[in-house]
Amino acid sequence: MLEKLNSRSREIFRLLVDSYCQTGETMGSRTLSERLSSSLSPATIRNVLAQLESLGLLYSPHPSAGRLPTAEGLKLFVEGLLEVGTLNESERASLDSQCKTKNLNLAQLLEKVSSSLSGLARCASVVIAPKQDSKLKHIEFVPLNPGRALVVLVTEDGEVENRLVQVPLGLPASVFTEATNYLNARLCGISLSEIKTNILSEIEAHEAELNILSKQVVEAGLGVWSGPPALGTLIVRGQAHLLEDVEGLEDLERLRHLFFELETRENFINLLDAAINAEGIQIFIGSNNSLFKMTGCSMIVAPYHNQHQQIVGAIGVIGPTRLNYGRIIPMVDYTAQLISRSLS
Repeated sequence: MLEKLNSRSREIFRLLVDSYCQTGETMGSRTLSERLSSSLSPATIRNVLAQLESLGLLYSPHPSAGRLPTAEGLKLFVEGLLEVGTLNESERASLDSQCKTKNLNLAQLLEKVSSSLSGLARCASVVIAPKQDSKLKHIEFVPLNPGRALVVLVTEDGEVENRLVQVPLGLPASVFTEATNYLNARLCGISLSEIKTNILSEIEAHEAELNILSKQVVEAGLGVWSGPPALGTLIVRGQAHLLEDVEGLEDLERLRHLFFELETRENFINLLDAAINAEGIQIFIGSNNSLFKMTGCSMIVAPYHNQHQQIVGAIGVIGPTRLNYGRIIPMVDYTAQLISRSLS
């Protein structure tokens, strides 16, 4: 699409989108003629604007109004014409300070950094924490109603996770006690993935010191954590910033939809998962993504790495489509780099 624009069209388009990202307002041909580096008449500019509109890059909200960029126009601007800036010293220092606090676990670090990013960007921040394969301290099977039990995991760092499992009907309490004692005797500070490998191998080799019913309970308990490690918790901070640009009931309805999606979280986790798999900074603008087409918002997200240079999570911001992309893109990128360094 960019190759279809000559230098004059590019300058007019860039100036209009720049202005929109700063003010959120339309710009007409007369204002553009006053701000262009070259001398063009309003009539000539109107012709260029009409061409840009025919390409789907601009639209006019009212017949007598100036133009605004479409989601496609914003995407083209960000990918091809945007001049990305750099963080100033105070922004860099503010983010740096969050990573210098001592004795923070990963969840606390991500909370602090995401809150700082939200404040600097004046946007909501989103971060997905990696699923930790922590060392285990205790496992317990708790019988519930017939055919169901609760598996409780306690890690050495104090995290507690519960899962419901299906078990055979009519099991006596002694079966759950035996399964609990059997697994706890083999914990010894090892991770869940190690326990799964060791215990399931024992059972397969018929070396497990368990009766048939207890084996079934153990297998059910370990089975609910089968498969590759899932992405972990979605942390959202600074949603109130999204209310700063609300101008009417239509805006409130769009934000209500966004807040609902953030609350249910599954769609955002899937989206961040896709961003992680793509690597690099990802930008989702308005209707270019199904999750944002009803919200009038955009998201900028970047992955972060562990000490083995493996991508383990992502952090980003959500804001109105008229974000200051040139300022916020390097801010998100730098924040992801900070987290990566803290994990190395």
